Amino acid sequence: MVRGIKEINIPINRAEGDLEVNVEVDEGVVGEAWSVGTLYRGFEAMMQGRGALDGLVMTPRVCGICSITHLNAAAEALDRIAGVTPPDNACRLRNLALMAETVQSDVRQSVLMFMADFANCAYGDHPLAAEAMARFQPLEGRLAVEVIRESKRLVQVIAIIGGQWPHTSFMVPGGVTAIPDVAKLLQSRIIVENFRSWYESAILGCSIERWQEIASLADLDAWLAERERHQESTVGFYLRFCREAGLDRLGRGPNRYLSYGNLPLPEETAVQGVDGRLLPAGYAVATTVLPFDPQQITEDVSHSWYEQGGGPRHPYVGATKPYASGQSGRLYSWVKAPRYGGEVVETGPLAERVVAGDPLFVSLVENGGPNVMVRQLARLVRPASLLAPMARWLEETASHAGDSFYRSVSGIPDGSGAGLIQAARGALGHWVTVQDEKIVSYQIITPTAWNGSPRDEKGRRGAWEEALIGTPLPDLDNPVQAGHVIRSFDPCLVCAVHCLTRGGGGSARRRLW
Repeated sequence: MVRGIKEINIPINRAEGDLEVNVEVDEGVVGEAWSVGTLYRGFEAMMQGRGALDGLVMTPRVCGICSITHLNAAAEALDRIAGVTPPDNACRLRNLALMAETVQSDVRQSVLMFMADFANCAYGDHPLAAEAMARFQPLEGRLAVEVIRESKRLVQVIAIIGGQWPHTSFMVPGGVTAIPDVAKLLQSRIIVENFRSWYESAILGCSIERWQEIASLADLDAWLAERERHQESTVGFYLRFCREAGLDRLGRGPNRYLSYGNLPLPEETAVQGVDGRLLPAGYAVATTVLPFDPQQITEDVSHSWYEQGGGPRHPYVGATKPYASGQSGRLYSWVKAPRYGGEVVETGPLAERVVAGDPLFVSLVENGGPNVMVRQLARLVRPASLLAPMARWLEETASHAGDSFYRSVSGIPDGSGAGLIQAARGALGHWVTVQDEKIVSYQIITPTAWNGSPRDEKGRRGAWEEALIGTPLPDLDNPVQAGHVIRSFDPCLVCAVHCLTRGGGGSARRRLW
Protein backbone atom coordinates (compact mmCIF):
# COMPACT_ATOMS: atom_id res chain seq x y z
CA MET A 1 0.00 0.00 0.00
CA VAL A 2 1.25 3.49 -0.92
CA ARG A 3 1.46 5.69 2.18
CA GLY A 4 0.91 9.46 2.27
CA ILE A 5 -0.21 11.87 -0.46
CA LYS A 6 1.60 11.68 -3.80
CA GLU A 7 1.03 13.45 -7.10
CA ILE A 8 1.76 11.39 -10.22
CA ASN A 9 1.39 11.67 -13.97
CA ILE A 10 -0.25 8.60 -15.52
CA PRO A 11 0.73 7.73 -19.09
CA ILE A 12 -2.40 6.72 -21.02
CA ASN A 13 -1.28 4.86 -24.10
CA ARG A 14 -3.59 3.01 -26.48
CA ALA A 15 -5.68 6.19 -26.70
CA GLU A 16 -6.18 8.20 -29.87
CA GLY A 17 -4.30 11.47 -29.47
CA ASP A 18 -2.28 13.08 -26.69
CA LEU A 19 -3.62 12.61 -23.18
CA GLU A 20 -2.07 13.22 -19.79
CA VAL A 21 -3.81 12.42 -16.52
CA ASN A 22 -2.45 13.84 -13.29
CA VAL A 23 -3.75 12.40 -10.05
CA GLU A 24 -3.30 12.99 -6.35
CA VAL A 25 -3.05 9.68 -4.51
CA ASP A 26 -3.80 9.55 -0.78
CA GLU A 27 -3.05 6.27 1.00
CA GLY A 28 -3.08 4.41 -2.30
CA VAL A 29 -6.42 5.84 -3.53
CA VAL A 30 -7.06 8.60 -6.09
CA GLY A 31 -8.37 11.66 -4.31
CA GLU A 32 -8.08 14.22 -7.11
CA ALA A 33 -7.67 14.00 -10.88
CA TRP A 34 -6.94 16.39 -13.74
CA SER A 35 -7.36 15.30 -17.38
CA VAL A 36 -5.11 17.21 -19.76
CA GLY A 37 -5.63 17.40 -23.51
CA THR A 38 -2.19 18.52 -24.69
CA LEU A 39 -2.75 19.11 -28.41
CA TYR A 40 -4.37 22.15 -30.06
CA ARG A 41 -5.49 21.52 -33.64
CA GLY A 42 -7.63 24.51 -34.62
CA PHE A 43 -10.16 22.94 -37.01
CA GLU A 44 -12.90 25.37 -35.99
CA ALA A 45 -10.67 28.34 -36.77
CA MET A 46 -9.65 26.75 -40.09
CA MET A 47 -13.30 26.61 -41.17
CA GLN A 48 -14.03 30.32 -40.84
CA GLY A 49 -14.27 32.09 -44.18
CA ARG A 50 -14.30 28.91 -46.24
CA GLY A 51 -17.01 27.82 -48.63
CA ALA A 52 -20.18 26.44 -47.12
CA LEU A 53 -19.43 22.92 -48.41
CA ASP A 54 -15.82 22.79 -47.24
CA GLY A 55 -16.77 21.14 -43.96
CA LEU A 56 -17.67 18.00 -45.91
CA VAL A 57 -14.04 17.63 -46.95
CA MET A 58 -12.18 19.08 -43.97
CA THR A 59 -14.01 17.88 -40.88
CA PRO A 60 -13.67 14.13 -41.66
CA ARG A 61 -9.94 14.79 -41.21
CA VAL A 62 -10.56 15.68 -37.57
CA CYS A 63 -10.18 11.97 -36.81
CA GLY A 64 -8.95 8.93 -38.71
CA ILE A 65 -11.04 6.56 -36.58
CA CYS A 66 -14.47 8.19 -36.83
CA SER A 67 -14.28 10.22 -40.03
CA ILE A 68 -17.74 9.05 -41.16
CA THR A 69 -19.35 10.52 -38.05
CA HIS A 70 -17.85 13.96 -38.66
CA LEU A 71 -18.94 13.81 -42.30
CA ASN A 72 -22.43 12.79 -41.23
CA ALA A 73 -22.71 15.60 -38.68
CA ALA A 74 -21.41 18.15 -41.20
CA ALA A 75 -23.88 16.97 -43.86
CA GLU A 76 -26.83 17.02 -41.43
CA ALA A 77 -26.00 20.58 -40.39
CA LEU A 78 -26.09 21.68 -44.04
CA ASP A 79 -29.30 19.68 -44.65
CA ARG A 80 -30.93 21.74 -41.93
CA ILE A 81 -29.67 25.06 -43.26
CA ALA A 82 -30.85 24.13 -46.76
CA GLY A 83 -34.19 22.81 -45.44
CA VAL A 84 -33.84 19.49 -47.28
CA THR A 85 -34.62 15.92 -46.18
CA PRO A 86 -32.53 13.28 -47.98
CA PRO A 87 -34.49 10.51 -49.75
CA ASP A 88 -34.78 7.03 -48.26
CA ASN A 89 -31.84 5.49 -50.11
CA ALA A 90 -29.54 8.30 -48.98
CA CYS A 91 -30.77 7.85 -45.43
CA ARG A 92 -30.04 4.11 -45.58
CA LEU A 93 -26.57 4.54 -47.07
CA ARG A 94 -25.55 7.24 -44.61
CA ASN A 95 -26.72 5.05 -41.75
CA LEU A 96 -24.98 1.95 -43.08
CA ALA A 97 -21.60 3.67 -43.36
CA LEU A 98 -21.91 5.11 -39.87
CA MET A 99 -23.00 1.77 -38.40
CA ALA A 100 -20.14 -0.12 -40.04
CA GLU A 101 -17.66 2.39 -38.68
CA THR A 102 -19.19 2.13 -35.20
CA VAL A 103 -19.26 -1.67 -35.13
CA GLN A 104 -15.64 -2.08 -36.21
CA SER A 105 -14.60 0.57 -33.69
CA ASP A 106 -16.47 -1.19 -30.88
CA VAL A 107 -14.78 -4.54 -31.32
CA ARG A 108 -11.35 -3.05 -31.98
CA GLN A 109 -11.44 -0.78 -28.94
CA SER A 110 -12.83 -3.47 -26.66
CA VAL A 111 -10.25 -6.13 -27.55
CA LEU A 112 -7.20 -4.20 -28.76
CA MET A 113 -7.38 -1.18 -26.43
CA PHE A 114 -9.34 -2.13 -23.32
CA MET A 115 -8.89 -5.87 -22.82
CA ALA A 116 -5.21 -5.70 -23.74
CA ASP A 117 -4.77 -4.62 -20.11
CA PHE A 118 -6.05 -8.00 -18.96
CA ALA A 119 -2.62 -9.27 -20.05
CA ASN A 120 -0.90 -6.72 -17.79
CA CYS A 121 1.58 -8.12 -15.26
CA ALA A 122 -0.58 -6.63 -12.50
CA TYR A 123 -2.91 -9.59 -13.05
CA GLY A 124 -0.26 -12.26 -12.77
CA ASP A 125 -2.12 -13.81 -9.82
CA HIS A 126 -5.57 -13.56 -11.43
CA PRO A 127 -7.03 -17.07 -11.93
CA LEU A 128 -7.72 -16.22 -15.59
CA ALA A 129 -4.32 -14.62 -16.27
CA ALA A 130 -2.95 -17.32 -18.57
CA GLU A 131 -6.10 -17.37 -20.69
CA ALA A 132 -6.14 -13.55 -20.80
CA MET A 133 -2.61 -13.60 -22.22
CA ALA A 134 -3.59 -16.19 -24.82
CA ARG A 135 -6.59 -14.12 -25.94
CA PHE A 136 -5.58 -10.47 -25.62
CA GLN A 137 -1.81 -10.07 -25.71
CA PRO A 138 -1.20 -7.28 -28.27
CA LEU A 139 -0.43 -8.54 -31.78
CA GLU A 140 -0.16 -12.13 -30.56
CA GLY A 141 -3.33 -12.98 -28.67
CA ARG A 142 -5.78 -15.26 -30.45
CA LEU A 143 -8.71 -12.84 -30.28
CA ALA A 144 -6.55 -9.78 -30.97
CA VAL A 145 -5.55 -11.28 -34.32
CA GLU A 146 -9.14 -12.29 -35.14
CA VAL A 147 -10.46 -8.80 -34.41
CA ILE A 148 -7.92 -7.15 -36.71
CA ARG A 149 -8.87 -9.53 -39.51
CA GLU A 150 -12.66 -9.42 -39.12
CA SER A 151 -13.01 -5.68 -38.50
CA LYS A 152 -10.87 -4.97 -41.56
CA ARG A 153 -13.34 -6.91 -43.66
CA LEU A 154 -16.31 -4.95 -42.29
CA VAL A 155 -14.70 -1.64 -43.24
CA GLN A 156 -15.01 -2.76 -46.88
CA VAL A 157 -18.72 -1.89 -46.60
CA ILE A 158 -17.81 1.76 -46.06
CA ALA A 159 -15.44 1.71 -49.03
CA ILE A 160 -18.15 0.19 -51.24
CA ILE A 161 -20.71 2.81 -50.20
CA GLY A 162 -18.43 5.83 -49.92
CA GLY A 163 -15.59 5.05 -52.30
CA GLN A 164 -12.91 4.95 -49.60
CA TRP A 165 -12.32 4.81 -45.86
CA PRO A 166 -11.32 6.84 -43.97
CA HIS A 167 -12.08 10.39 -45.13
CA THR A 168 -14.72 9.75 -47.76
CA SER A 169 -16.92 12.71 -48.74
CA PHE A 170 -19.85 10.84 -50.30
CA MET A 171 -22.48 12.56 -48.11
CA VAL A 172 -23.66 15.93 -49.45
CA PRO A 173 -26.54 18.24 -48.59
CA GLY A 174 -29.64 16.51 -49.93
CA GLY A 175 -28.32 12.96 -49.91
CA VAL A 176 -25.30 11.07 -51.22
CA THR A 177 -23.23 11.33 -54.38
CA ALA A 178 -24.02 7.88 -55.78
CA ILE A 179 -25.58 4.52 -55.00
CA PRO A 180 -23.64 1.25 -55.43
CA ASP A 181 -24.97 -1.18 -58.00
CA VAL A 182 -26.97 -4.17 -56.81
CA ALA A 183 -23.99 -6.55 -57.02
CA LYS A 184 -22.00 -4.31 -54.67
CA LEU A 185 -24.93 -4.07 -52.28
CA LEU A 186 -25.23 -7.86 -52.22
CA GLN A 187 -21.49 -8.09 -51.61
CA SER A 188 -21.93 -5.75 -48.66
CA ARG A 189 -24.77 -7.90 -47.36
CA ILE A 190 -22.52 -10.98 -47.44
CA ILE A 191 -19.79 -9.07 -45.56
CA VAL A 192 -22.27 -8.06 -42.85
CA GLU A 193 -23.67 -11.59 -42.57
CA ASN A 194 -20.18 -13.08 -42.27
CA PHE A 195 -19.24 -10.54 -39.63
CA ARG A 196 -22.42 -11.30 -37.71
CA SER A 197 -21.63 -15.03 -37.78
CA TRP A 198 -18.15 -14.36 -36.38
CA TYR A 199 -19.48 -11.89 -33.79
CA GLU A 200 -22.09 -14.34 -32.51
CA SER A 201 -19.55 -17.16 -32.29
CA ALA A 202 -16.48 -15.33 -30.98
CA ILE A 203 -17.89 -12.39 -29.01
CA LEU A 204 -21.37 -13.35 -27.73
CA GLY A 205 -21.17 -17.14 -27.70
CA CYS A 206 -24.84 -17.20 -28.69
CA SER A 207 -27.19 -15.78 -31.28
CA ILE A 208 -28.04 -12.09 -31.19
CA GLU A 209 -31.67 -13.08 -30.59
CA ARG A 210 -30.65 -15.04 -27.46
CA TRP A 211 -28.54 -12.16 -26.19
CA GLN A 212 -31.42 -9.72 -26.61
CA GLU A 213 -33.56 -11.87 -24.32
CA ILE A 214 -31.36 -10.84 -21.37
CA ALA A 215 -33.33 -8.19 -19.51
CA SER A 216 -31.80 -7.94 -16.03
CA LEU A 217 -28.77 -8.63 -13.89
CA ALA A 218 -30.37 -11.93 -12.85
CA ASP A 219 -30.88 -12.86 -16.51
CA LEU A 220 -27.24 -12.05 -17.23
CA ASP A 221 -26.04 -14.30 -14.42
CA ALA A 222 -28.37 -17.06 -15.62
CA TRP A 223 -27.08 -16.70 -19.19
CA LEU A 224 -23.49 -16.92 -17.97
CA ALA A 225 -24.20 -20.16 -16.10
CA GLU A 226 -26.40 -21.62 -18.83
CA ARG A 227 -23.75 -23.02 -21.16
CA GLU A 228 -19.99 -23.42 -21.27
CA ARG A 229 -19.84 -21.61 -24.59
CA HIS A 230 -21.42 -18.56 -22.92
CA GLN A 231 -18.74 -18.62 -20.23
CA GLU A 232 -15.94 -19.08 -22.75
CA SER A 233 -17.17 -16.43 -25.19
CA THR A 234 -15.48 -13.03 -25.14
CA VAL A 235 -18.43 -11.53 -23.25
CA GLY A 236 -18.49 -14.41 -20.77
CA PHE A 237 -14.74 -14.27 -20.18
CA TYR A 238 -14.93 -10.48 -19.88
CA LEU A 239 -17.62 -10.67 -17.18
CA ARG A 240 -15.75 -13.32 -15.21
CA PHE A 241 -12.44 -11.45 -15.42
CA CYS A 242 -13.98 -8.09 -14.48
CA ARG A 243 -15.78 -9.42 -11.44
CA GLU A 244 -12.71 -11.23 -10.14
CA ALA A 245 -10.60 -8.09 -10.69
CA GLY A 246 -13.19 -5.78 -9.10
CA LEU A 247 -13.82 -3.72 -12.22
CA ASP A 248 -17.52 -3.72 -11.39
CA ARG A 249 -16.62 -1.47 -8.44
CA LEU A 250 -14.47 1.11 -10.28
CA GLY A 251 -15.26 4.24 -12.28
CA ARG A 252 -18.68 5.40 -11.16
CA GLY A 253 -18.72 8.81 -12.87
CA PRO A 254 -21.52 11.41 -12.71
CA ASN A 255 -24.45 8.96 -13.25
CA ARG A 256 -26.00 11.40 -15.73
CA TYR A 257 -26.20 10.49 -19.40
CA LEU A 258 -26.64 12.25 -22.74
CA SER A 259 -27.56 10.82 -26.13
CA TYR A 260 -28.43 12.91 -29.17
CA GLY A 261 -30.17 9.96 -30.80
CA ASN A 262 -29.04 8.57 -34.10
CA LEU A 263 -29.75 6.82 -37.38
CA PRO A 264 -32.87 8.49 -38.82
CA LEU A 265 -35.39 6.02 -40.20
CA PRO A 266 -36.32 6.10 -43.90
CA GLU A 267 -39.97 6.89 -44.55
CA GLU A 268 -40.45 3.33 -45.83
CA THR A 269 -38.62 0.72 -43.78
CA ALA A 270 -39.25 -2.41 -41.76
CA VAL A 271 -36.74 -1.27 -39.12
CA GLN A 272 -38.42 -0.10 -35.93
CA GLY A 273 -37.28 2.91 -33.90
CA VAL A 274 -38.43 5.74 -31.63
CA ASP A 275 -39.44 9.23 -32.76
CA GLY A 276 -38.12 8.62 -36.25
CA ARG A 277 -34.70 7.28 -35.21
CA LEU A 278 -33.27 3.88 -34.46
CA LEU A 279 -31.68 5.32 -31.29
CA PRO A 280 -33.73 7.82 -29.28
CA ALA A 281 -32.45 11.12 -27.94
CA GLY A 282 -32.59 11.96 -24.26
CA TYR A 283 -30.95 13.04 -21.03
CA ALA A 284 -31.00 10.68 -18.07
CA VAL A 285 -30.40 11.25 -14.38
CA ALA A 286 -29.53 7.77 -13.14
CA THR A 287 -32.15 5.77 -15.06
CA THR A 288 -34.82 8.49 -15.22
CA VAL A 289 -34.96 9.67 -18.84
CA LEU A 290 -35.95 13.23 -19.75
CA PRO A 291 -36.48 14.85 -23.17
CA PHE A 292 -33.40 16.16 -24.95
CA ASP A 293 -33.23 19.94 -25.43
CA PRO A 294 -30.27 21.08 -27.58
CA GLN A 295 -30.58 24.59 -26.15
CA GLN A 296 -29.30 23.22 -22.83
CA ILE A 297 -25.82 22.61 -24.29
CA THR A 298 -23.05 25.01 -23.32
CA GLU A 299 -19.25 25.07 -23.36
CA ASP A 300 -17.14 26.42 -20.50
CA VAL A 301 -13.50 27.48 -20.96
CA SER A 302 -12.75 28.57 -17.40
CA HIS A 303 -10.10 25.85 -17.00
CA SER A 304 -9.03 25.61 -20.67
CA TRP A 305 -6.28 27.37 -22.63
CA TYR A 306 -8.64 29.77 -24.41
CA GLU A 307 -9.43 33.45 -24.07
CA GLN A 308 -11.42 33.89 -20.88
CA GLY A 309 -14.58 35.83 -20.16
CA GLY A 310 -18.27 35.67 -20.97
CA GLY A 311 -19.14 32.52 -19.06
CA PRO A 312 -20.50 29.30 -20.59
CA ARG A 313 -21.83 29.70 -24.13
CA HIS A 314 -24.07 27.78 -26.46
CA PRO A 315 -22.07 26.54 -29.48
CA TYR A 316 -23.88 28.87 -31.89
CA VAL A 317 -22.32 31.83 -30.05
CA GLY A 318 -19.19 30.05 -28.90
CA ALA A 319 -15.62 30.97 -29.74
CA THR A 320 -12.37 29.04 -30.05
CA LYS A 321 -9.60 31.56 -29.45
CA PRO A 322 -6.51 29.86 -28.04
CA TYR A 323 -4.57 31.50 -25.26
CA ALA A 324 -1.32 29.55 -25.33
CA SER A 325 -0.17 30.26 -21.79
CA GLY A 326 1.43 26.90 -21.04
CA GLN A 327 1.22 25.94 -17.38
CA SER A 328 -0.93 28.72 -15.95
CA GLY A 329 -2.48 27.51 -12.72
CA ARG A 330 -6.17 26.83 -13.10
CA LEU A 331 -5.97 26.51 -16.91
CA TYR A 332 -4.79 23.01 -17.72
CA SER A 333 -6.29 21.57 -20.92
CA TRP A 334 -6.99 22.35 -24.57
CA VAL A 335 -10.31 20.51 -24.15
CA LYS A 336 -13.29 22.71 -23.32
CA ALA A 337 -15.91 21.73 -20.74
CA PRO A 338 -19.32 21.00 -22.32
CA ARG A 339 -22.24 20.88 -19.93
CA TYR A 340 -25.92 19.97 -20.34
CA GLY A 341 -28.25 22.18 -18.33
CA GLY A 342 -25.13 23.12 -16.38
CA GLU A 343 -24.52 19.49 -15.38
CA VAL A 344 -21.62 17.12 -15.96
CA VAL A 345 -22.74 14.15 -18.06
CA GLU A 346 -21.20 11.11 -19.70
CA THR A 347 -21.93 10.02 -23.22
CA GLY A 348 -21.25 6.86 -25.20
CA PRO A 349 -22.72 3.35 -25.53
CA LEU A 350 -23.84 3.16 -21.89
CA ALA A 351 -25.63 6.49 -22.22
CA GLU A 352 -27.33 5.23 -25.40
CA ARG A 353 -28.54 2.09 -23.62
CA VAL A 354 -29.83 3.95 -20.56
CA VAL A 355 -31.60 6.62 -22.63
CA ALA A 356 -33.13 3.90 -24.84
CA GLY A 357 -34.46 2.13 -21.73
CA ASP A 358 -32.55 -1.07 -22.47
CA PRO A 359 -33.76 -3.30 -19.60
CA LEU A 360 -30.40 -5.04 -19.10
CA PHE A 361 -28.39 -1.87 -18.72
CA VAL A 362 -31.09 -0.13 -16.70
CA SER A 363 -30.94 -3.10 -14.32
CA LEU A 364 -27.13 -3.05 -14.19
CA VAL A 365 -27.01 0.68 -13.40
CA GLU A 366 -29.76 0.38 -10.81
CA ASN A 367 -28.02 -2.53 -9.09
CA GLY A 368 -24.39 -1.43 -9.24
CA GLY A 369 -24.33 2.08 -10.61
CA PRO A 370 -22.26 3.04 -13.64
CA ASN A 371 -18.86 1.37 -13.48
CA VAL A 372 -15.99 0.22 -15.67
CA MET A 373 -17.43 -3.24 -16.30
CA VAL A 374 -20.90 -2.01 -17.30
CA ARG A 375 -19.62 0.91 -19.39
CA GLN A 376 -17.30 -1.28 -21.45
CA LEU A 377 -19.88 -4.07 -21.70
CA ALA A 378 -22.26 -1.61 -23.38
CA ARG A 379 -19.63 -1.02 -26.06
CA LEU A 380 -18.74 -4.68 -26.49
CA VAL A 381 -22.37 -5.70 -27.12
CA ARG A 382 -23.60 -2.63 -29.03
CA PRO A 383 -23.05 -4.39 -32.39
CA ALA A 384 -25.81 -6.82 -31.36
CA SER A 385 -28.31 -3.98 -31.80
CA LEU A 386 -26.87 -2.74 -35.12
CA LEU A 387 -26.08 -5.75 -37.29
CA ALA A 388 -29.68 -6.80 -38.01
CA PRO A 389 -30.79 -3.27 -39.07
CA MET A 390 -27.68 -3.06 -41.26
CA ALA A 391 -28.68 -6.23 -43.10
CA ARG A 392 -32.27 -5.01 -43.51
CA TRP A 393 -31.23 -1.61 -44.88
CA LEU A 394 -28.91 -3.27 -47.38
CA GLU A 395 -31.84 -5.45 -48.54
CA GLU A 396 -34.11 -2.42 -48.82
CA THR A 397 -31.54 -0.41 -50.76
CA ALA A 398 -31.00 -3.26 -53.22
CA SER A 399 -34.75 -3.69 -53.76
CA HIS A 400 -35.13 0.09 -54.34
CA ALA A 401 -31.91 0.55 -56.31
CA GLY A 402 -33.67 2.59 -58.98
CA ASP A 403 -35.05 5.13 -56.49
CA SER A 404 -33.59 8.55 -55.85
CA PHE A 405 -30.53 8.98 -53.63
CA TYR A 406 -30.29 12.78 -53.83
CA ARG A 407 -32.58 15.81 -53.61
CA SER A 408 -31.24 18.81 -55.46
CA VAL A 409 -29.77 21.66 -53.41
CA SER A 410 -28.94 24.66 -55.61
CA GLY A 411 -26.98 26.47 -52.92
CA ILE A 412 -26.59 26.87 -49.18
CA PRO A 413 -28.66 29.85 -47.99
CA ASP A 414 -27.79 32.10 -45.08
CA GLY A 415 -28.62 30.47 -41.78
CA SER A 416 -27.53 28.23 -38.96
CA GLY A 417 -27.87 24.48 -38.54
CA ALA A 418 -26.66 21.73 -36.25
CA GLY A 419 -25.78 18.14 -37.05
CA LEU A 420 -26.26 16.16 -33.83
CA ILE A 421 -25.51 12.44 -34.03
CA GLN A 422 -24.08 9.58 -31.98
CA ALA A 423 -20.51 8.72 -32.90
CA ALA A 424 -18.85 5.52 -31.69
CA ARG A 425 -17.77 7.35 -28.53
CA GLY A 426 -21.02 9.25 -27.95
CA ALA A 427 -22.65 12.59 -28.65
CA LEU A 428 -21.08 14.53 -31.55
CA GLY A 429 -22.31 17.92 -32.67
CA HIS A 430 -21.39 20.32 -35.48
CA TRP A 431 -22.91 23.83 -35.24
CA VAL A 432 -22.57 25.83 -38.47
CA THR A 433 -23.52 29.38 -39.49
CA VAL A 434 -23.37 30.40 -43.17
CA GLN A 435 -23.56 33.87 -44.72
CA ASP A 436 -23.14 34.56 -48.45
CA GLU A 437 -22.24 30.87 -48.92
CA LYS A 438 -19.27 31.27 -46.56
CA ILE A 439 -18.82 29.75 -43.12
CA VAL A 440 -18.77 32.47 -40.48
CA SER A 441 -18.89 30.16 -37.47
CA TYR A 442 -18.13 26.47 -36.95
CA GLN A 443 -18.13 24.81 -33.54
CA ILE A 444 -17.64 21.11 -32.80
CA ILE A 445 -18.30 19.29 -29.52
CA THR A 446 -17.04 15.73 -29.54
CA PRO A 447 -17.80 12.80 -27.24
CA THR A 448 -14.38 13.03 -25.57
CA ALA A 449 -14.98 16.71 -24.89
CA TRP A 450 -18.03 15.62 -22.85
CA ASN A 451 -16.25 12.73 -21.14
CA GLY A 452 -12.71 14.10 -20.84
CA SER A 453 -13.44 17.72 -20.04
CA PRO A 454 -11.57 19.72 -17.41
CA ARG A 455 -13.34 21.42 -14.54
CA ASP A 456 -15.97 24.09 -15.19
CA GLU A 457 -16.48 27.53 -13.64
CA LYS A 458 -18.05 25.88 -10.56
CA GLY A 459 -15.05 23.62 -10.11
CA ARG A 460 -16.90 20.44 -11.06
CA ARG A 461 -14.75 17.70 -12.55
CA GLY A 462 -15.34 16.25 -16.01
CA ALA A 463 -16.88 12.80 -16.32
CA TRP A 464 -13.77 10.64 -16.26
CA GLU A 465 -12.03 12.95 -13.80
CA GLU A 466 -14.97 12.21 -11.50
CA ALA A 467 -14.90 8.50 -12.33
CA LEU A 468 -11.24 8.30 -11.25
CA ILE A 469 -11.98 9.49 -7.71
CA GLY A 470 -11.73 6.58 -5.28
CA THR A 471 -9.74 4.37 -7.68
CA PRO A 472 -7.20 2.24 -5.78
CA LEU A 473 -3.66 2.37 -7.18
CA PRO A 474 -1.63 -0.21 -5.24
CA ASP A 475 1.35 0.14 -7.61
CA LEU A 476 2.11 3.68 -8.73
CA ASP A 477 4.61 2.36 -11.26
CA ASN A 478 1.85 0.34 -12.94
CA PRO A 479 -1.44 2.22 -12.41
CA VAL A 480 -3.46 -0.14 -14.61
CA GLN A 481 -6.67 0.52 -12.64
CA ALA A 482 -6.69 4.19 -13.71
CA GLY A 483 -6.20 3.06 -17.30
CA HIS A 484 -9.27 0.83 -17.02
CA VAL A 485 -11.40 3.75 -15.86
CA ILE A 486 -10.32 6.11 -18.63
CA ARG A 487 -10.38 3.53 -21.44
CA SER A 488 -13.91 2.51 -20.48
CA PHE A 489 -14.87 5.91 -21.96
CA ASP A 490 -12.84 5.17 -25.14
CA PRO A 491 -10.84 8.43 -25.21
CA CYS A 492 -10.13 10.12 -28.55
CA LEU A 493 -8.18 13.31 -27.93
CA VAL A 494 -7.57 14.23 -31.57
CA CYS A 495 -11.29 14.93 -31.79
CA ALA A 496 -11.68 16.55 -28.38
CA VAL A 497 -9.15 19.36 -28.67
CA HIS A 498 -9.83 22.10 -30.94
CA CYS A 499 0.83 21.49 -32.13
CA LEU A 500 2.47 20.89 -29.47
CA THR A 501 5.68 22.94 -29.80
CA ARG A 502 9.02 22.51 -28.15
CA GLY A 503 10.31 25.47 -26.22
CA GLY A 504 13.63 26.85 -27.37
CA GLY A 505 16.27 24.92 -25.48
CA GLY A 506 13.70 23.52 -23.07
CA SER A 507 12.38 20.04 -22.67
CA ALA A 508 9.27 18.91 -24.53
CA ARG A 509 6.21 17.62 -22.77
CA ARG A 510 6.12 13.85 -22.66
CA ARG A 511 4.24 12.27 -25.55
CA LEU A 512 2.08 9.51 -24.12
CA TRP A 513 1.50 6.67 -26.57
